[in-house]
Amino acid sequence: MRHNDLNYHLTLSGHTHGMQFGIEIPGFIKLSPAWFVYKRWAGIYKEFGRFINVNRGFGFLGYSGRAGIWPEITVITLKKSKNIIN
Repeated sequence: MRHNDLNYHLTLSGHTHGMQFGIEIPGFIKLSPAWFVYKRWAGIYKEFGRFINVNRGFGFLGYSGRAGIWPEITVITLKKSKNIIN
């Protein structure tokens, strides 16, 4: 994610598949070869005061399976703000 002075309220991006291989024990360890390519490869991160959720994806690329990286679908619920934003 790069800093941008524009005040975007929502940014949607792609996913990494977690490179389909890895190991995750929540709260303890999260490893995947994706880490060598992407600084942020899975999960929710905050940078420049903004949040980004990097999804692991649902399908596969090349190898028709996954090892230690569960498929993921993200559901985003948008709600009307009580504040008027100009």
